Amino acid sequence: MTAKPIPEGFHTITPHLNVRNAAAAIDFYKNVFGAKEISRMPGPDGKSIMHAELKIGDSVLMLCDEYPEFGCRSPQQLNGTPVTVHLYVPNVDDLFQRAVAAGAQTLMPVQDMFWGDRYGKLKDPFGHEWSIATHQRDLSPAEMQKAAAEAMAHTGCK
Repeated sequence: MTAKPIPEGFHTITPHLNVRNAAAAIDFYKNVFGAKEISRMPGPDGKSIMHAELKIGDSVLMLCDEYPEFGCRSPQQLNGTPVTVHLYVPNVDDLFQRAVAAGAQTLMPVQDMFWGDRYGKLKDPFGHEWSIATHQRDLSPAEMQKAAAEAMAHTGCK
């Protein structure tokens, strides 16, 4: 039997997060984002998680505990992250409130954005940043360019 180059249920790009306390992260993602646990492989110590797969909506998220000795470092170990995971949801306001109530930190409150999304950013308790949005309106390229120029005019950006 020949394996598919992209396994069933996966997309071409799949985020893989290194976290401190993967078991707690899995619980957070289940409670806040409605993630479904697909698999969990314990580490050699029987306590840590060497690999786990979750499904959020139609996408898979992989994660593991940090293992600095193998180059797997969490955001806490790196003093932050340069990466944001973007998540589209039916109701950004409800999910954002649920995340903050569960311990996430607001980085940017939810608001209507010029590109047509209702959007906010947060940092989960494990140091990963998430942008969360509900798409509200489709804009043509000309409408988006005009809206961007108007939005940037209020910030002093040119």
